[in-house]
Parts: sequence; structure tokens; C-alpha cells
Amino acid sequence: MSDATVIQVEGLTKRFGDLVAVDNLSFSVQRGEILGLLGPNGAGKTTTIQMMLGLTTPTAGTVRILGMDIRRHRREILQRVNFSSAYVALPSNLTVLENLTVFAWLYGIRRPRKRIEALLELFEIPQVLHQITGALSSGQQTRVNLCKAFLNDPEVLFLDEPTASLDPDIAEKVRSTLLHIQKERGVTMVYTSHNMREVELVCDRLLFLSRGKVIASGTPKEVIRRARSRSLEDVFIRIARGGVLVDTQQPEED
Repeated sequence: MSDATVIQVEGLTKRFGDLVAVDNLSFSVQRGEILGLLGPNGAGKTTTIQMMLGLTTPTAGTVRILGMDIRRHRREILQRVNFSSAYVALPSNLTVLENLTVFAWLYGIRRPRKRIEALLELFEIPQVLHQITGALSSGQQTRVNLCKAFLNDPEVLFLDEPTASLDPDIAEKVRSTLLHIQKERGVTMVYTSHNMREVELVCDRLLFLSRGKVIASGTPKEVIRRARSRSLEDVFIRIARGGVLVDTQQPEED
């Protein structure tokens, strides 16, 4: 694993009885890269991320993040990593300040309130600081989750549908903010989304999963070209409907 390789996944497999959710998956992510982990529901994306975060034990295979094995160094890794999902809610009976302060303590953040206020300002929701989290709109809750994800200034960030509940205007602002932070700090990101236009705008490289296997990889333009498709959305639809992609792993012949 070179210094430039931040994530190294080798032979990752997860079985639930007779179901193979992730099937011998291998890939790497370089420092500062935004990798799109894509596929229809049930493709194995969530299970893969759970294993990468040490939340689910693999049946086989290894995950190394920042040069460390997730099974042996999970605590050290998670101090330098974070995660945000549009589908994971913070405790609804606490204020935003209370919720984020708890996480700031867990990460050992000095002067947590200053950090929290700066992140709320960055994501354009400073007014929610003292509001009850459960009373926020879905879009506000999504942005509070993103604030939580940046509390520890992570080197690696896992983003699961980060703009799923946002209107187009706010989604564009969030994408711009994420790209600004990524470029400024060199954050490595693993990004899932069903919005293929967003994926083209954000991701440097893609892995399309189907039934736990990688069936297409490359930059967005490379995947479209090799699949002989009109758009990334067309690639996604063909994968979701069980279609066979053509030459997804190899360059086309001249």
C-alpha cells in the first residue's frame, strides 16, 4: 500500500446464509480522490461501506484505511474518518448544539462550540443551533449530519446520498461546499448517489456494483464510452434492469 493509497480493499466478501451480498471485491482509493460507489438498491454498496467502517464483519477479505487494518486499528482509523448519510438520524429530542457537542467530545475537539458554529455557517444553517433536531426539515437535518461529518476534520469521508433530501438550489450549494473542502484539504471521499448528473459533477472515478461485484469502473466519461451508452443514467438503468454492459473494463478498440 503506497503513501498515495488511502483505502485498499482486497477480496472483500460478505455472505448472509446463501446470499452473497458482496462478492470478492477489490479496489483502492488514492489520496484526495472522490470515488463514486454506485449501483441499484441491493447491489452491495451499503454492506461494503459498513465493512469498510468496521460495522459489519467480512466473511473474507481485508480493508486497510490510512495504512491500517480496520479490524485491528478501528479506533485509530475512526478518529481520522467520518461518515454522513441522509438516512441516519441524530437523536431527535436534543438540540442541534447538544447533538453536535456530544460528537465533538467523542472526537476530542477543542472549543467545540466555535467549531460547530463555523460548520453551521459553512452549510448555511446557523439559525438551527438551538433548535430541536427532530423539528428540523429533512434538508436541515441532512446538513446537520454533514456538519457532524466534518467535526473532526476527517482525512477520509464516506458520504451516503448526501443531497438526497435537498432541493436543487441547496443541493448545488452543498456539492460546491463539499468540492471546496475536498480541494482545500485533500479529503478522500467515497460517495454514493442515485443522481447520475451529480455523480458526473462530483466523482473522479466510479465503481458500478451489481449483485456484489464490480461490473464497470473508470472515470464517468470512460464508463459511458466503454458501455457504449448515451449517458451515465443510461448505464445505471441498464445495470438496474439486469442488462449486460459491453466492454466496461477494457478500452474500446480503434
